[in-house]
Amino acid sequence: MDNSERKFQSKIGFILSCVGSAVGMANIWAFPYRVGKYGGAVFLLIYFMFIALFSYVGLSAEYLIGRRAETGTLGSYEYAWNEKGKGKLGYTLAYIPLLGSMSIAIGYAIISAWVLRTFGASVTGKILEVDTAQFFGEAVQGNFVILPWHIAVIIITLLTLFAGASSIEKTNKIMMPAFFILFFILAVRVAFLPGAIEGYKYLFVPDWSYLFNVETWVNAMGQAFFSLSITGSGMIVCGAYLDKKEDIVNGALQTGIFDTLAAMIAAFVVIPASFAFGYPASAGPSLMFMTIPEIFKQMPFGQLLAILFFISVVFAAVSSLQNMFEVVGESIITRFKLSRKAVIFLLAIISLAIGIFIEPENKVGPWMDVVTIYIIPFGAVLGAISWYWLLKKESYMEELNLGSKVPRSDIYHTIGKYIYVPLVLVVFVLGIIYHGIG
Repeated sequence: MDNSERKFQSKIGFILSCVGSAVGMANIWAFPYRVGKYGGAVFLLIYFMFIALFSYVGLSAEYLIGRRAETGTLGSYEYAWNEKGKGKLGYTLAYIPLLGSMSIAIGYAIISAWVLRTFGASVTGKILEVDTAQFFGEAVQGNFVILPWHIAVIIITLLTLFAGASSIEKTNKIMMPAFFILFFILAVRVAFLPGAIEGYKYLFVPDWSYLFNVETWVNAMGQAFFSLSITGSGMIVCGAYLDKKEDIVNGALQTGIFDTLAAMIAAFVVIPASFAFGYPASAGPSLMFMTIPEIFKQMPFGQLLAILFFISVVFAAVSSLQNMFEVVGESIITRFKLSRKAVIFLLAIISLAIGIFIEPENKVGPWMDVVTIYIIPFGAVLGAISWYWLLKKESYMEELNLGSKVPRSDIYHTIGKYIYVPLVLVVFVLGIIYHGIG
């Protein structure tokens, strides 16, 4: 692989690729209703605090180890653990977060297929003519109903990986700006709906009693953590493709900012529209697949708005899925010296061989629960410990300061080691107790 495939060619390309990985469907349906459910502006203040913390010392650490080791998950764990003379053990343990990335890709591809199918129905106008609950029910209850869309999602995503970092960067330079522009257009249109003001009140009028509600803090922390895709695997590969001249901390902060902007602009669309037409704002995933289409039915130019909405969600889905596959693909390519084309074909086969049998909601739901409640958070704990307790502080600080115009002090490592690592463990434990907080 030549250098153009191994490195991002620009800072904005790196940021947009990382934002693409972080921005997913949970930004669109989970974030908006959680803001309103847990105190509006109160939730936001707590959420912003956690986003800043996790960006500065969590996300930056994953970028850091990837760039330091110059490779993805397997090589990064081996590098960190090797500084304690346990490289082989680190390499072996790295398969846990790598398994998490592959497993979530399999489930996420199914959910992405639901989105692509709904987008297709928006283009034909079918989504505005049928009962949306029945339309969505057909997709999530039967076997092989979404198979053509499932195959299409995987093929589309893997085609964006053929040239490595180069194609990832190029596709995200299209998908992410398009996502923001299209959602901004939708947000402006929704702002003129009668009754939309109640949605803004739901989002931003603070209820200070929630400041003393434990669940507000738990959900804000969980939403912030999982929104940034700090999985002990996912963002490492982004760091591996980052040039040494770039500022890691600055890049992590910008990723956090744009990810939050994506969630906020989605909230500006979903919640005011729900209030304007009298639909519950706390409907969860059904908000995206059933409530929003019903709203478009009642709006002028509803089909056009539906097309804009669902193509935006398709972009968010593909950009996230892209990272999940690349994480696994890079490790296989680097470790086993296989060609990129062969590995991409292998990932497609594995994804479909497992995924087509868990397409119904009652199968993919439990699959995703196991992955997101146990495997992914455990991988994040393993990663946090590896970067802050096993990688030498000297190695950490040297890499952190490469590309930085302002020398970073040891406070970053101290906060990471004694605040961030315990918090990641708390996220893991609370996820089990609450049956998911992300």
